[in-house]
Amino acid sequence: MTSAVETLEPTKVRLTVDVSAADLSKALSVAYAAIARDIQVPGFRKGKVPARIIDQRIGFDSVLDFAIKNTVQQWYTTAAREAKVHPLGPPEIDVTDQPDSAQRDQGLTFTAEVEVRPVIVLPELTSLTVTVPSVAVNDDELDSAMGGLAERFASLRGVDRPAASGDFVSMDLKATIGDREVDSVSGISYEVGEETMLKGLDEALDGLSAGETTVFETELAGGAHEGERALVEVTVQSVKEREMPVLDDDFAMEASEFDTIEELREDMAKHLALFKQKGQLGQARQGLVETLLADLDFPVPPGVLAREIEEYKGFHDDEEAAREIATMKLRESMLLDALSEHFDIQVSQDELVQSLLRAAQEQEADPSEFVEQVQAQGLMPLFIGDISHNKAIDQALLRVRVEDEDGDPVDLTELLAQDHNDDDDIEFDE
Repeated sequence: MTSAVETLEPTKVRLTVDVSAADLSKALSVAYAAIARDIQVPGFRKGKVPARIIDQRIGFDSVLDFAIKNTVQQWYTTAAREAKVHPLGPPEIDVTDQPDSAQRDQGLTFTAEVEVRPVIVLPELTSLTVTVPSVAVNDDELDSAMGGLAERFASLRGVDRPAASGDFVSMDLKATIGDREVDSVSGISYEVGEETMLKGLDEALDGLSAGETTVFETELAGGAHEGERALVEVTVQSVKEREMPVLDDDFAMEASEFDTIEELREDMAKHLALFKQKGQLGQARQGLVETLLADLDFPVPPGVLAREIEEYKGFHDDEEAAREIATMKLRESMLLDALSEHFDIQVSQDELVQSLLRAAQEQEADPSEFVEQVQAQGLMPLFIGDISHNKAIDQALLRVRVEDEDGDPVDLTELLAQDHNDDDDIEFDE
């Protein structure tokens, strides 16, 4: 089988495939055997009908059509692989030359037009710079973190005043629709201003003292009457305010292994810096992709884009928004494919297994059942693609300059090694 590739557009090629007489003969043999199992001819057992009798009954042309329909996709896939064509969608196949019954010892020719990834010429990666936030911790960030720690050790103290935002109330709720009570709860604790229960509840509680009652109208958020309008009566039983501990040496000894508040602050600053440092890796990855996409101008296959837009329409009523997101995602995917090809990224069986296990764990699914579902739904290439893309981005990151907002260089090698569960430095794949 031989083939030739003709570029029709930057994102479309025509593959002309010549199928040899030997390959066509094999397909015809399979076709005759399949048809013999399905037809009944007096004097012949089912499955034992000779080819000449089948030709007499249904005609050679019908057998040939059967053989082509059942084998042309296989021929196309083989030809595309040998010609190094990477399809992005289904092909449009047209058989341009085929034998008749008198030429059954000849081959056939077909063309396949298919959308492909455009040629993407990557820039010299060593010339690129990606900027990430600094890991320096400022006073506001440190104060906020210390305040969060203090909240964990805060206590509640009863107060004899109206409730305000940030206070905790114990309350009773009763909902009625018309003259009928449809729901009620008693002694429920709630932080005023949290806005996590009924719409209008926070406004009703603000300014209400212990023992006082008010009524407001709202839409019920759950239960048998979810979505219905109701009158809700709220009665406050008690009001408590959060009493924050004093951030002194006594607090440091209670909340940590340190003896002084300064030691605790220093340790907190180190943890915040480490957290921000780990965040630099994800920021650098995304920054690199955005930098490359901004610098590269390449077309998007219209047919593939149309299918992607239909997918995103399910999430966006605005077709223009769906088009924008689909275009961005498609461009990113094609760029990462080009990077993977550039670095000749290979995905090992162990990497695939680990990725599947992590996904199963995230979905709290049985690993074996999860893998079966992935295979049944044809999603395995997506997992392989994700692994390949991630490895390609990380290889690229080792070649670009990464710096923080102050212009200081950032070395991500150790973080990359940790992320790949490798104690050694990541090696360059030249």
